Formats: sequence, C-alpha cells, structure tokens
Amino acid sequence: MLNSYKDLIVWQKAVDLSVIIYTVTDNFPKSEIYGITSQIRRAMVAIPSNIAEGQMRGHKAELETQLLISLKIGYLKQVDFAKLDYRLQEILRMLNSLISSLSRT
Repeated sequence: MLNSYKDLIVWQKAVDLSVIIYTVTDNFPKSEIYGITSQIRRAMVAIPSNIAEGQMRGHKAELETQLLISLKIGYLKQVDFAKLDYRLQEILRMLNSLISSLSRT
C-alpha cells in the first residue's frame, strides 16, 4: 500500500525528468527563456505536480513537488527547503482539520 504520492514510481521518474529538463534547457538560446524554454519547463513540472495533487485528493501537494524540484536543481538550499516544507506541512495539517470540521457541520 502506498503511504504517499512520493512512493509512486511514476511521480519519482517525473521529478527526475524535471531535473533533467531544467539542465538540458539551460543550453537553449537565452532568447527563448520566455518562449519554448518556459513552456517545456512548465509542462514538465506540471506532470509530477498533477500526480501529487491527484493522489492527495485536492490538497496542494503540487507546491511540495515544485519545492522539491527546486531543491534538486539547486535553486533552493536544503535549509531553505526544510523551512518551507515544515511550514507547508503545518498549513496542510491545518487545512485538513478545517476541512474535517466543516464536513461535520
């Protein structure tokens, strides 16, 4: 049984490919930074983000996925990732509590 979307091999492979995409598109012409480079990157990051969101049934796990990709490509330091992830998990717990309390009423 899966505990998290992070256990899904398809999600793991999509995150890995996202990292590769960022590396490869760094070699694209700078004139394309707002063109094809941006389109490719957004399309690729959307794949693991959507897997995460779908598996979490509407929770904003896509942000967690995007932060992880940012960490893996070197945009975030580990310490900053940990701080952001801690706060995100706190917010998700609060949202879950709020949703639970609203559904009981």
